[in-house]
Amino acid sequence: MDDHRVIADGIALLLERDPTIVVAGVAGNGAEAVEMVERHQPDLVLMDFRLPGENGAEVATRIKSSHPDIAVLFLSADDTDGAMLAAVKAGASGYLDKSESSSRLVDAVHRVAAGEMLVPAATVARLMSDQERRRSGQPDLTRRQAEILELMAVGLGTRAIAEELELKPSTAAWHVQAVLEKLGAHSRLEAVAQASRLGLLKR
Repeated sequence: MDDHRVIADGIALLLERDPTIVVAGVAGNGAEAVEMVERHQPDLVLMDFRLPGENGAEVATRIKSSHPDIAVLFLSADDTDGAMLAAVKAGASGYLDKSESSSRLVDAVHRVAAGEMLVPAATVARLMSDQERRRSGQPDLTRRQAEILELMAVGLGTRAIAEELELKPSTAAWHVQAVLEKLGAHSRLEAVAQASRLGLLKR
């Protein structure tokens, strides 16, 4: 989904050259994107940050609230700190500049769809600090939650965390959500950034 339909169609054609990627459709605005997500239940939504009548973070928030397992990747010319932070807080797993190469974009789609986070936690931590979003106090994490937080910090998704700790996927997902709640975060990336600021990470 892009704010210019010609660009969006071109990106769709690019992605369709990869035999492992199926493009379910191209939306022209946020409302269309939400409707198409409901209809097709994709693994990933690729969108611009600047959309007709609203920004991509608002659309991503609506999508993630109903479908938390759907990954969101932003591809935008808006490289401001505010846009990136808003995207992360909306639950995005990645934020690419439109100047990136086509191969980089295809690689990012694969990695985000597999559960990776492409925005460095250190970057998010800096952005949040710049906006004076520091919180006081240390969250009371259990030992298991601390282990899961460490794995989140190296970019593992819920399935990979479950395999690493020999847990059921549903149990791992429950622990991940508990970590997010205790850290007051809206996404895994924000949780890792918050934990980094609080000195909770060993790595």
